[in-house]
Amino acid sequence: MSPPVTVVIAARDEAANIEACIRSVTWAHQIIVVEDGSADNTVSVAEGAGATVLVNPFETIGLQRNAAIERASTEWILVLDADERATPELAAEIAAMLSAARFEAYRIPRRNFFLGREVSHGGWESDRPIRLFKSSLRYNSSRVHEHVEVSGETGELTAALTHEPYRDLDSWFEKLGRYSRWWAEDRLERGKRGNIGSVVARPPLRFLTMYLARGGWMDGARGALLASMAATSVMAKYARLWELTRSGKDDR
Repeated sequence: MSPPVTVVIAARDEAANIEACIRSVTWAHQIIVVEDGSADNTVSVAEGAGATVLVNPFETIGLQRNAAIERASTEWILVLDADERATPELAAEIAAMLSAARFEAYRIPRRNFFLGREVSHGGWESDRPIRLFKSSLRYNSSRVHEHVEVSGETGELTAALTHEPYRDLDSWFEKLGRYSRWWAEDRLERGKRGNIGSVVARPPLRFLTMYLARGGWMDGARGALLASMAATSVMAKYARLWELTRSGKDDR
């Protein structure tokens, strides 16, 4: 008997990833892929792999997931991204845990991979998002760093998801533009303002924190590259926020 879990996957133009993602959770009772306007064959690949596809107009990733959760037929939700895979160990742990669940939401550790190797330092090793939760819960509407809104304590599983967020550097640069813009727009709407000091000072601080304080250097060349990329991402976010802040004003 399938565990009472609906897997929710938000995906757009993920034909290269979506089948392997779905295959990793075929043990679930239900799999829903929510997408909006994929230009590739994400929809047909997902349906061919056994998922139900929901087409929903995109506002934020969290709201996409909420639309799928609304259609879930089970008590529990497991959220995946198309570039994640559920391990057999995770499937077994979820099946064993649900009969005696103590919390309404659970964090799941992620084993993160970059350019073919696992990253074990720099902060990536502590990645534990909430991904398993009761179907009564919902995501907030933030454009980036969306999260499930949980009022009480959360539990934590020990088995992991695997995650390869960037196929290559091209995919990282593509995401950089989109996510830095969303981040800045979110901050501006919340009353935050940008200044050139943050653009200059925050990126090197992020590099030093990730590469030295959190041991990124122990991942060799990948650790140095990831710390540099993280610093670049910080610069892009604060530069966009500065641009939005000064829009229509004199340079200062």
